[in-house]
Amino acid sequence: MEENDKKLQAKKAEIQKKLAECDELKLDLQRTRADFENYRKNTENRISSAQKLGEKKAILQLLPIVDDIERAIVHLPEELKGNQWAENVVKMHKNLDKNLSKIGVKKINAQTGTVFNPELHEAVQFDEASDGDREIVAAELRTGYVVDGDVLRASMVKVARK
Repeated sequence: MEENDKKLQAKKAEIQKKLAECDELKLDLQRTRADFENYRKNTENRISSAQKLGEKKAILQLLPIVDDIERAIVHLPEELKGNQWAENVVKMHKNLDKNLSKIGVKKINAQTGTVFNPELHEAVQFDEASDGDREIVAAELRTGYVVDGDVLRASMVKVARK
């Protein structure tokens, strides 16, 4: 009987050892799953960031063209007003604005009288004749844009004090 007890104790010890190994393997598997899930999320975030960066770079390449079209419209000679070609340029600009808006590109508000915000506006001129305690936009010199809440290009403005 004592021999059976020893065998039983040995089997119990072996079972306990196997259970401990099983628990350790289970913990390793859980850690590996968690590591893999973190890796997957990190990879998805990197892919998304790279895609957004590519989109922003492409949009930045288009903005000088938008600027040129806007300047052409602003400086449209009187004799071309009502001209079909000139009207099509205006339509092209509206269509471009609409499509930029569809992909999340929005113009920064830099109208005259807007409070100057250094995060959105780039001051390139300052009206020395003005006085006051608030800085406001006196004139927008180049349109600025945001995409997905990030400043793509700050508005270039003239600043005055009021």
